[in-house]
Amino acid sequence: MPDSRRGLIFGALAYVLWGTFPLYWTLLEPSGAIEILAHRIVWSLLTMTLILVLTRRVGQFTALTRDRRKLLLITGAAVVISLNWGGYIWGVNNGRVVETSLGYFINPLVTVLMGVLVLGERLRRLQWTAMGIAFVAVAVLTIDYGRPPWVALLLAFSFGTYGLLKKQAGVGAVESITLETIVLAPVAAAYIAWLIATGHSSFGNHGTGHALLLTTTGVITAVPLMLFGAAAIRVSMVSLGLLQYLAPTIQFALGLLVFHEAMPASRWIGFGLVWVALVLFTVEALNHRRRQLRLIAHASAA
Repeated sequence: MPDSRRGLIFGALAYVLWGTFPLYWTLLEPSGAIEILAHRIVWSLLTMTLILVLTRRVGQFTALTRDRRKLLLITGAAVVISLNWGGYIWGVNNGRVVETSLGYFINPLVTVLMGVLVLGERLRRLQWTAMGIAFVAVAVLTIDYGRPPWVALLLAFSFGTYGLLKKQAGVGAVESITLETIVLAPVAAAYIAWLIATGHSSFGNHGTGHALLLTTTGVITAVPLMLFGAAAIRVSMVSLGLLQYLAPTIQFALGLLVFHEAMPASRWIGFGLVWVALVLFTVEALNHRRRQLRLIAHASAA
C-alpha cells in the first residue's frame, strides 16, 4: 500500500475516533466533567510516558525541558488544552453535542483569524468573505440559542490558541503531549485525591466496569494523537485540512440521530451559513495552493 494512502487511512481513523468521542464520554457518567478531565490527564500521563520510552524519544524530551522558551509555550498549551478538553466533556454530558460540533466546524476559521490578529498574516478576498459569513452565522445562532454559543466558541478559540502555541514551539507530538500532561497532572491528581477524601469520587463507587472505563481515558487520548502524527508525515496539509471536517460532521450527526438534540429552523440556517463559509474557505485554500504550485513549477522551468 502506498505511503500516502496509508497516511489518509491513519488520518481518517484519527478524526473518526475524535468524532465518536461523545459516545465514550457519556459512558463515564455519573462522573462529572471535571472529574473525567482529571482522570484523563492522569491516565494520559502514564500512557504518554510509556509511549515516550517505547518510541525512544526520552532524549528529545529531556532537551525540551532545558529550552525555557519552548517550556513556557508548552505550559501555556497545556492550560489551554485543559480548557478545551473540559469544555468538550461538559458540553457532551450536558446535552450540547451539536454545539460542540459547531466549535470544531468554525475552528479552521478561528485559526485563520488568530493568524491575522496575532501573527499579522493577511487574508485574501475570499477568505474575508468566508469570515464575514461565519460572523453572521454566529450572530444567527446567538439569536437562536438566546445566548452566544459559549461552548462552541470556547472549543474553537481554545483549540486555535493551542495550535498557535504548538506551532511556535515546534515540538514533536509525543514529547509535547507528555510535557503537557506532566504540567497538568499535579492539579488533576490533587483534585482526584480531594474527591476521594470527601467521598465525592465516582471512581470505584460505581462498579469495576466504571473504574476501568476511567482508566482507559489515557489510551483514548493517545491513540488518535498517534494516528494523526502518523498521518501528518505521510500526507499533505491540504489533505489533513479536508479530513478535519470528519470529526465535527460525525459529532453533528450523533447529536441529531443518537442524542436527539433539538434543531429548529433558525439553527439550521446558522449551521448552513457556517458550512457555506467553510466551503468558500476550503475552495479558496485549494485554489491558492494550485496557484503556488504552478508558480513554483514555472520558476523551476525558467
